[in-house]
Amino acid sequence: MANEFNADEVFRIAEQIERNGADFYGRIAKKMGGDPVSRLFQDLASMETEHEKAFSAMRSSLSDQEREGTTFDPEQEGSQYLQALAGISVLDDRVKKAFSLVESLSGEEALKSGMKAAIDLEKDSVVFYLGMKELVPGRLGKEKLDWIIKEEMRHIRILGARLLSLKK
Repeated sequence: MANEFNADEVFRIAEQIERNGADFYGRIAKKMGGDPVSRLFQDLASMETEHEKAFSAMRSSLSDQEREGTTFDPEQEGSQYLQALAGISVLDDRVKKAFSLVESLSGEEALKSGMKAAIDLEKDSVVFYLGMKELVPGRLGKEKLDWIIKEEMRHIRILGARLLSLKK
């Protein structure tokens, strides 16, 4: 299997991660119903949708060199590996269980659990992107991953600050 990935492959998976994030936040917002905090989750879902669009635009603007594969991979094992990583990092059992817990709770308990699960989701995304950054050579768009990482870290700060305000 290939041990290097190009930016095109990583951005395609990033788009899926952002779609998954938007869905997750949308579900939490719906669970919160009329709660004013549901607006935070709606905003985060919108941000994830915008990130997906941004990553799609970034992917479409890649040069041919950034799109080219680094090794012979007729079975597309590299893409399958990235897809598996994205699935594990974003919708792993821990996050699924956390959302199930949120659905079973109400009020502030549901809100806190939702925020903690969202922070875990964002952390998993950062870990995925950091791992991919190590696998994407500089000549194939490695520096473009920095923007993705900064955006996900910003979400962690937003959620963390809101969670801290609930504990006071």
